[in-house]
Amino acid sequence: MKKKVVVIMGGISSEREVSLNSGKSVLEAIDRNKYDVHQLIIDEPMDVVNKMPQDIDFALIVLHGKYGEDGTIQSMLESMNIPYSGCDPLTSGICMDKNMSKKVLKSSNIPTAPWTIAKSLDSIDYDAIEKMGYPVFIKPNSGGSSVATFKVDRKEDVYEAVRQGLEVDDIVMIEGYLPGDEYTSFILNGEVFPTIKISSPNEFFDYESKYATGAKAATEEVVYLEENLQNEINLRSKECWDAFNCRAFVRVDFILSNGKFYVLELNTLPGMTKTSLIPRSANAKGISYSELIDKIIEYSL
Repeated sequence: MKKKVVVIMGGISSEREVSLNSGKSVLEAIDRNKYDVHQLIIDEPMDVVNKMPQDIDFALIVLHGKYGEDGTIQSMLESMNIPYSGCDPLTSGICMDKNMSKKVLKSSNIPTAPWTIAKSLDSIDYDAIEKMGYPVFIKPNSGGSSVATFKVDRKEDVYEAVRQGLEVDDIVMIEGYLPGDEYTSFILNGEVFPTIKISSPNEFFDYESKYATGAKAATEEVVYLEENLQNEINLRSKECWDAFNCRAFVRVDFILSNGKFYVLELNTLPGMTKTSLIPRSANAKGISYSELIDKIIEYSL
């Protein structure tokens, strides 16, 4: 008998469109010979309860941002006794909260950039920013896809960047800038997959370069680093997996600055569009998109 699977997509965050694109890609790729597939588009929080099809065996969560990656929907699915893809509510919530995840990284001796936070325009710590030095990145604490993310080169521009960040989140992170190349590491069931290097035509890997096609798109290529660097990124990836008690799959984003890898963030529900990073990494190991979905389901159960 086919397993009855619901693909949950949409959501109420600023990344709704990304989620819809991810969900569409998953619906096109999932093996319908194995699964009885249903679609659930979330327009408001209680839709996961009110619109859930009957007798679901597994929920494939393809949501991004708040009420997706933050553990809320995972908790609701647990209360409904429906198995779901990815990390549990606690891990999801901590990884979604950049400030909390950096605290875990720091306590685990995993390198990450210096940072401070602002909960209001009055609470901006200009002294802490000066200590880090300009430029800095200013972004929502719980956002993703580089929405409302700014590289700020001078004190005069901090206020406006924080103001815009507070429009989409209650907390804004102000993070020290580390010059270098960006890499991402996909981990499936504790196994580190091939590393991907990200090169953006824009100043950083912003929303446009993440989801555009053609000349404005970022270049994302599988790379095989020299042995000591490859060993380091693999080690740091496994340390993150263990420190955050991850399950099934996760993506860890790094920057290589002055010969050392620093963790930028963990993504517990990474993008699954056709241009996303984890299908590309899996493909480098000979795993098709459809097979990747199979494995995510298998390792989540």
